[in-house]
Amino acid sequence: MSTLTVWKFQSAEGADTVETMLKSLQKEGLIKILDAAVVSWPADRAKPRTKQLINLVGAGALSGTFWGMLFGLIFLMPLLGAAIGAAAGALGGKLADVGIDDDFIAEVKKKVTPGTSALFLLTVNEVPDRISDALPDGGAELLHSNLDKQSEARLREIFGEDAA
Repeated sequence: MSTLTVWKFQSAEGADTVETMLKSLQKEGLIKILDAAVVSWPADRAKPRTKQLINLVGAGALSGTFWGMLFGLIFLMPLLGAAIGAAAGALGGKLADVGIDDDFIAEVKKKVTPGTSALFLLTVNEVPDRISDALPDGGAELLHSNLDKQSEARLREIFGEDAA
């Protein structure tokens, strides 16, 4: 089973500091990361910065299109026009089919705000406690949505990618 987890940090830099820790956990075989991205939202910015953590992932990675659309749905919807909003609504419906529903999007939108950051991970057979235990003091708040193999395959189909 694949798991999409979102770890919210109390500072805009928090999510950026865990890449080395994740590499270590992966090297030890404690987690397998299919894809990862970071959202950093400095308090003085109107919108967050996003980046895909390409150094952590291999052939199973989703495209930047997935992350761009997901982050657009979460953080930019009020800024989009009606036509783009309608297209995003259709995409949102497809994502709901794979477990990324309106409640998940609303929760992330509510909790990842200026002055915070978040780590988005797509992992296989991940045990959240392994990541939580390895996080620096203060840790992060876990938000998550599970994706079974069928849901992951459907997600890849939505974005025109072959299943890994």
